[in-house]
Amino acid sequence: MKQLYLVIALLFISISYGQDSKGNSGGGDIPGFKIYPNPVTNGRVYISTSLNAPKQILIFDIFGSQVLETTIIGTELNVNDLDAGVYMLRVNEKNKVATRKLIIK
Repeated sequence: MKQLYLVIALLFISISYGQDSKGNSGGGDIPGFKIYPNPVTNGRVYISTSLNAPKQILIFDIFGSQVLETTIIGTELNVNDLDAGVYMLRVNEKNKVATRKLIIK
């Protein structure tokens, strides 16, 4: 049980250090980055940016294990294969990176 509390505490600490008061991560953030809907209820999440270039997507579970790696050209990402829960979504686009919490119901 102590390990679960430790993992949850580390997750919240990493989220708080990774985002400033506007919800953006540091200077490498992707311009115009939007993710919706969050929480995901229909198995699809849409990721849009101002650059509109191909995006490398990495999704990690709360233990830090990578559960999905893919590249999308448009805006739609299929997350039907993931169980309900809280994940960390990392998007790489043209040497810019954005990291956000993703909730799947």
